Amino acid sequence: MTAEPEARELSLKVRHKSEIADGVFLFELAAEGGGELPPFTPGSHITVTTPSGQKRRYSLCNDPAEREHYLIAVKQETSGRGGSLSFTRDIKEGDLVSVEPPENQFEMAKSAPKRLIFIAGGIGITPIRAMILHCLRHGQTNFMLYYFTRTPAMMAFREEFASPAFDGKVVLHHDNGDPDQAYDLWPVLEQQRGAHLYCCGPRGLMDAVRDMTGHWPDSAVHFEDFVGASAPRADDKPFEVRLSKSGATYNVAAHVSILDTLRQHGHVLPSSCESGTCGTCRCKFIDGEPDHRDLVLSDEEKKREILICVSRAKSPTLTLDI
Repeated sequence: MTAEPEARELSLKVRHKSEIADGVFLFELAAEGGGELPPFTPGSHITVTTPSGQKRRYSLCNDPAEREHYLIAVKQETSGRGGSLSFTRDIKEGDLVSVEPPENQFEMAKSAPKRLIFIAGGIGITPIRAMILHCLRHGQTNFMLYYFTRTPAMMAFREEFASPAFDGKVVLHHDNGDPDQAYDLWPVLEQQRGAHLYCCGPRGLMDAVRDMTGHWPDSAVHFEDFVGASAPRADDKPFEVRLSKSGATYNVAAHVSILDTLRQHGHVLPSSCESGTCGTCRCKFIDGEPDHRDLVLSDEEKKREILICVSRAKSPTLTLDI
């Protein structure tokens, strides 16, 4: 039995670009000569190559029935690693963008639940919007959306979800950066009642939702988390990383990744998401005890491999097969 060939990257044209909220840009991507694009399902994402050469994942936010284009909304992160800044600043209408075909790690349940609860924070609305449009097209209207941003100006698709078409099905809330103004989700999540929950947004929101749904069946709670385990932890400690082939040893600071440490010393290594969700930067280790923080490796793979974009070391030194 022969292996299936890998899907080829697409070269798509930016047909339209607009700023739809403060620092949030909507891109419409289509084939140069028109025609249908590879299909996708609600919750899917595509991986784009930014002008800086970095690859970034962005959720598709249009109805999967729309085969002639992809829509992605990208938040310009000026304090990040530069991928979104490069894409939102340097990509113009008419430019060609290299795109990997859609993948889905945020699938909707195939069986229709009694009701659906969608919770989105900030740019986390993107996969949720595709899900809602899919539901509406299929006549599934027993859902509620809870959508949170700091201010109205930061809310993508605000006019759409505030329209009469969504009366009684959407709660839009702004906390103005004040934790005391946060929306109380406990009355919503206290009882599961046959619902399925889909949540995407900042880590703080998703952690809170996880805590409040601990009594729900695992199969009924779904999260999209491109940040993965990459957020620094208060108890992070420095350690040494040793390269077995050269014998070079480097100090990895408490809030710096192994990948970035090696880059600082001139090493060019493959990477993509840099959030522990794709596996591009996996390396073999031959000594030491890793602190695995990825969402990719199996328990068996963790015995010999590590994702250097997010994972760290529990031992004073970690030796990589590099």
